[in-house]
Amino acid sequence: MPRMTSVALLALGILLLVYGINGSDSAASSFSRAVSGAPTDKTIWLIALGIIGVVTGGVGLVFRKVP
Repeated sequence: MPRMTSVALLALGILLLVYGINGSDSAASSFSRAVSGAPTDKTIWLIALGIIGVVTGGVGLVFRKVP
């Protein structure tokens, strides 16, 4: 994977994680957690996609081919 792609995935993953963690403290997520015991679906997706982005970008940076 090219270095710029890995850096972009890593940055996007961090951004999604931060947005998802901030969203987990929102009023809608607190209400959902009170009713169902889990945060909103949007928050779960943001955190999951953020983790995938961070892992993919990190692996791409560590195990990239050097020309």
